Amino acid sequence: MPFEASRHPSSSTDHRIASLDVLRGFAVLGILVMNIQAFSMPEAAYLNPTMWGELTGINLAVWYLSHLLADTKFITIFSMLFGTGVCLFADRVEARGGRTAALHYRRMFWLFGFGLAHGYLLWIGDILVPYALCGCLVFLVRNSQARTLACAGVAVFSVSTLLHLFIGIATLKEVLPPEIITELRSSWWAPSEAPVLAEVEAYRGGWLEQQPLRVEGSLGMHLYAFPLLLLWRCAGMMLVGMALYKWGVLSAARSDRFYRRLAVVGIAGGSVPIIAGTWIDFATGWSWPHSIAFWSQLNYWGGVVMALGYVGAVMLALRRGWLRGLQTRLAAVGRMAFTNYIAQTLVCTTIFYGHGIGLFGSAPRWQQALIVGAVCAAQLWWSPIWLRRFRTGPLEWLWRTLTYGQPPGWTEPLHYRDCETTPYQIISSWRWICNLLNY
Repeated sequence: MPFEASRHPSSSTDHRIASLDVLRGFAVLGILVMNIQAFSMPEAAYLNPTMWGELTGINLAVWYLSHLLADTKFITIFSMLFGTGVCLFADRVEARGGRTAALHYRRMFWLFGFGLAHGYLLWIGDILVPYALCGCLVFLVRNSQARTLACAGVAVFSVSTLLHLFIGIATLKEVLPPEIITELRSSWWAPSEAPVLAEVEAYRGGWLEQQPLRVEGSLGMHLYAFPLLLLWRCAGMMLVGMALYKWGVLSAARSDRFYRRLAVVGIAGGSVPIIAGTWIDFATGWSWPHSIAFWSQLNYWGGVVMALGYVGAVMLALRRGWLRGLQTRLAAVGRMAFTNYIAQTLVCTTIFYGHGIGLFGSAPRWQQALIVGAVCAAQLWWSPIWLRRFRTGPLEWLWRTLTYGQPPGWTEPLHYRDCETTPYQIISSWRWICNLLNY
């Protein structure tokens, strides 16, 4: 029987495309594989794994697998899906005769606000601010042909590579002033021992002690990482995602043969440059600026190819009906992707920062992997429970309320199935806790 996106794995009472929910759930869980490193270790260790912690034995294996299988892959899928979401939102608003541009930019405005709060109050690795800014830009070309969007996406994505190559060559040729080269190296790649230890001490302290470092890190993300990397990566992949949606790739509308080839070629073909880049890094001792300016581009581009392979594998699993129970749970995680993304921050900062358990800088990579597994299992467990009672996640509900200027429950039922509880009642009702514990 041909795959029907509206019937599996979850019913489409609000005309959702189930394949997008499954893929989004897959992506938001996969993102944590890399984010855990930024939650648990000094910032420089995310780019340069030799900067902190033991990198031998099982820890080396964990780092290598996360780099090969996760680094840039899931954020690429998530960015593609965000571009798809821009198209879907615009199409639905236009079908209802609404003010598409006004609602879209209001939606991005509130996402930008959520991102600022997330980044400056909780964790410097926020991606919502870049998504909101890029979403404002890609909206302008959403009605372009799929081929045009795909070509534009690749071109935009390429800009970051050109900037990295320029910085690498300018550094080697000593075109840049020595003080700028020193600052780039110390801030991006190999900071001295004193600031690293100060970072560890700050994050092991209370929330107020962490705050100056968090503000400084978030400003760095917005002033440097965004124009150099995140703008081009996110906007480029959003445009590619729009193209893939229009081609029917993300809605599981292509043939099994197409997805099988995409999975095999993407995963196998993408892994080759990534493995090669990793081998060069270790062979050359993670040298500056070669690693960050040159060899990192093998993963930057190989990650896109592998991400497309993952898309092919997930779509093929949907079409063939493999692991239906897991698909249903992934779809639930995907429907609550915003809530689950912020929940990952709350859980991990509680584990690693001083206002919680305070394990920052002390958990080896194999322990980080166990925490990732536990958090993902919890979200796969609790997301379907929530959606048995409510149509959407709590943060998704709040975002829609702010976007439309009124709670969605006033225009459509918020309950899921036969439950009449509203989000307002969650705060004060002990029955919700009892129902959750008895599930």
